[in-house]
Amino acid sequence: MNVEIRSFDRRTLSVGFPAGFDLNLLDAVRKVQGRIWNNERKIWLIPDNQKSVDSFLENLYSLGIFNVQSENSYSGVKCVDQKNELSKIQELLKVRHYSEKTVEAYIKWIRFFLEKYPGKERDNPKNINVFLTELAVRKRVSASTQNQALAALLFYFRFVKCENALELENVVHAKKSKRLPVVFSRDEVLKVIGNLEDSKKLAAKLMYGTGMRLNELLSLRILDIDFGQNEIVVRHGKGDKDRHVMLPQKLIPELKEHIEKVRQIHSKDLSEGWGSVQLPEGYARKSAEAAKEFKWQWLFPQKHRWVNKESGEQGRWHLDESLMQKAVKKAILEAGINKNASCHSFRHSFATHLLENGYDIRTVQELLGHSDVKTTMIYTHVLNKGPSGVISPLDKM
Repeated sequence: MNVEIRSFDRRTLSVGFPAGFDLNLLDAVRKVQGRIWNNERKIWLIPDNQKSVDSFLENLYSLGIFNVQSENSYSGVKCVDQKNELSKIQELLKVRHYSEKTVEAYIKWIRFFLEKYPGKERDNPKNINVFLTELAVRKRVSASTQNQALAALLFYFRFVKCENALELENVVHAKKSKRLPVVFSRDEVLKVIGNLEDSKKLAAKLMYGTGMRLNELLSLRILDIDFGQNEIVVRHGKGDKDRHVMLPQKLIPELKEHIEKVRQIHSKDLSEGWGSVQLPEGYARKSAEAAKEFKWQWLFPQKHRWVNKESGEQGRWHLDESLMQKAVKKAILEAGINKNASCHSFRHSFATHLLENGYDIRTVQELLGHSDVKTTMIYTHVLNKGPSGVISPLDKM
């Protein structure tokens, strides 16, 4: 397989697959932050910076179908083939039911570490702090990113190198900065949603009406909408947890109409000889025929089918995250809202407005899928019961 990376303009690179592609190649691009699909030229665009290029090359390398030789951005050393060891780590992570995104992140950080410390150096746990310090000082990564790298390396030393956990206690954990969530007012929610169109408008309503994360929303399938029980099933959420959220009553007619449109799209795909969708890994092994059943189709399918030029195979993925993010950003600007808001602000607004309406914090915690109520407590800081609810003495003069 061939992958062409070319300069597109001053800020972006184009990524093309002249010899065809499959779902693995599509995922390799989709995992790059800031990627955009250019439907006119049928190419992907990624930001022209070292971080995005490194991320894309790492994703391709992890597929095991390319012989990638590239400079490591952290050490300047040539990448070496650690496929067997990394495969072992990947298997251990999957056995412990780590999510796909966590597995990808851990493999990335472990690979960087192994390339920086070849030979016997990699066996020294003290190098963890050196590696993390370099990330913080030279790469200026956030505390969350630094702690993610630490978690990956601790996994490597504990379960692959079988190091004594006591010897790993002295590693430094980065202190996370406390940031308040960006919350829309109710009026702002209406303005932003009003500036969206078609399925993106419905998607935004669902994010605000249920508190779902963007990736949870786009991963919904037809069978996850339960009109009888008035609920939506969120499967494989953060931490690989399933949960139930309410089905907003106002959206029932709109959702039924939308599902009927999805049915028409699926029927057309079937009539043209396609219509299969990617199934959850376990279920795919048990019942591959279910891939063409309507109930397994995405609630928000992409507009065009992807095409593998080598095999001629065609399929349909769900709406790409970048398209939704771009539409919401545009809607926020058009609404004249001067906040650093995003799709996730709908989730923050959902939680804050529920607390304002008098719902208890434990209920909100369950709806959001938080493991610890302390995570949910952050929304109490943005209610009009704190500093913003106090009358200034100046206003009393």
